[in-house]
Amino acid sequence: MDLTILFSPVPEAIYNENYPNNSFYKNIKAYTEKMPDFKGMQLAIFGVKEERGTASNMGAAKGPDEIRKKLYQLKKGTGNYRIVDLGNLNTGIDLDETYTRISEVCRILLENNVLPVILGGTHDLDYGQYKGYEDMQKLVSLVNIDAFLDVEDGKEITPSRQHIHKILLHEPNYLLSYTHLAHQTYLVDPMSTAILEKLYFEAFRIGQMRTNLTEMEPAIRNADLLSFDITAIKSSDAPGNGNAQPFGLTGEEACQLCWYAGMNEKLSSAGFYEYNPDADDAQKKTASVVATMIWYFIEGFYHRKGEHSFKSNDFLRYVVSMQTDPETITFYKSKVTEKWWIEISQHKPGARYLRSTMVPCSYNDYQTATKGELPERYIGALAKII
Repeated sequence: MDLTILFSPVPEAIYNENYPNNSFYKNIKAYTEKMPDFKGMQLAIFGVKEERGTASNMGAAKGPDEIRKKLYQLKKGTGNYRIVDLGNLNTGIDLDETYTRISEVCRILLENNVLPVILGGTHDLDYGQYKGYEDMQKLVSLVNIDAFLDVEDGKEITPSRQHIHKILLHEPNYLLSYTHLAHQTYLVDPMSTAILEKLYFEAFRIGQMRTNLTEMEPAIRNADLLSFDITAIKSSDAPGNGNAQPFGLTGEEACQLCWYAGMNEKLSSAGFYEYNPDADDAQKKTASVVATMIWYFIEGFYHRKGEHSFKSNDFLRYVVSMQTDPETITFYKSKVTEKWWIEISQHKPGARYLRSTMVPCSYNDYQTATKGELPERYIGALAKII
């Protein structure tokens, strides 16, 4: 399919800047006069200037180009960049058509082993990102970072506040697991978190994360999709959002989470949503924060280690004896990255899901098992499998 018909080029005022040779822009291929070939690339950036899904953050459609202005100025990072910027996706006559266009572009890129990086636009656009996996004949895991849960339902609720509800109810259902990071308890209905728990999905509030941010790495490492709402970042660091909150992640913490996501070997798409230049300060501080988050995501991508075979000498195997069923639990630790995995060894007849039983975990999960207790990650993963 010729993607040119779906996209508009990067605005001339952006790409005609005098960028130095070591800049991010000079080391990628962008859609300026001619659409570059995405085949053979590793990552594809594209903007979606869509804001019809919100009533509280009008102006988010201007976000992609402002992020580009900051991103293009950054220095090239590690690795031999094979990155393309496809420009801005032409929006549909209504939101549903925009979602369909996003899903079609994501599907094409994923089929060509190119990782889509979406610049929003409002957060409901991740519904299109999710739909891009529909025909891939696999179960996927989603990690969503947002101050709100966005699982409300009702005609009076705007799409940007009910998109996760749509994803959870989408048919066919190919969502294996859902993890929500950085919600703020006083902004969400307790019933919403209770529903996620009943579905064996995870939700970590901002206070839990701040205690030990590295404990979030295994949750992110288990994801196929990353959806990042800038609302999760506190307003002093990211004022450019009509829904900005005084509390939340710092810009540095957001960049660290993006680094984890980039390092994730199985993560195959990422979306950054809800940046609103109209609400930003004069220096466009929030655009700089988002651009830096994307830079760290890409930097993490180029630090991937290709850890796939747990039978290789790159892994240490730990078997922990338990006093209850199961009799033993097996852990693996990478000698290269020191990351941990837990093996889910129980397979009951008629199991619904047939996929890898190696679940990312942390050293703390291993310590819990050595005390004779089943780690929560083991219990949750087992519930999904059986």
